[in-house]
Amino acid sequence: MAEGCLQVGQLAPDFSATAVFDQEFKDVKLSDYRGKYVVLFFYPLDFTFVCPTEIIAFSDRYSEFSSINTEILGVSVDSQFSHLAWTQSDRKAGGVGELNYPLVSDLKKEISTAYNVLTEEGVALRGLFIVDKEGVIQHATINNLGFGRSVDETLRVLQAIQYVQSHPDEVCPAGWQPGEKTMNPDPVKSKVYFEAVG
Repeated sequence: MAEGCLQVGQLAPDFSATAVFDQEFKDVKLSDYRGKYVVLFFYPLDFTFVCPTEIIAFSDRYSEFSSINTEILGVSVDSQFSHLAWTQSDRKAGGVGELNYPLVSDLKKEISTAYNVLTEEGVALRGLFIVDKEGVIQHATINNLGFGRSVDETLRVLQAIQYVQSHPDEVCPAGWQPGEKTMNPDPVKSKVYFEAVG
């Protein structure tokens, strides 16, 4: 796949890499997660400033993702040894401590390149991809380096994706939350939604 061509609706580029999980090195392959949704997020570097806030926030909310058949994978261009040292560092000292999901090492920068998030300086932008059970990218966002992402919004988008995939005759309007009204993507039937909220 050529650089810059990655789009939602396409198969997520597969990868095999070493990750740190539960204080051990583990081989991770994206395609092994078929049948589950995956939140795949990239971050610039271990032992930095915004990164631990995101990584900890996703870890602290892991059970909410797990309960809806979703795994989380964090990726940076650091080595697995750096990941291990960071997970062994206390959160009060800028570490991330024990995490509920793997941190993947992309030392050769192949994964970041495949997902088109690698900067000229050689670190990953804050890219986040939601991959569905069939391995298709359903959502992609990329933040610049200086500001973090929202776990709440990631969860909301994931729930909307799962809803429309299990209700193919419905679509979710702006800001949709589980339990709220959806609409039928039809010129006539959609008026039912607009009349209800108008």
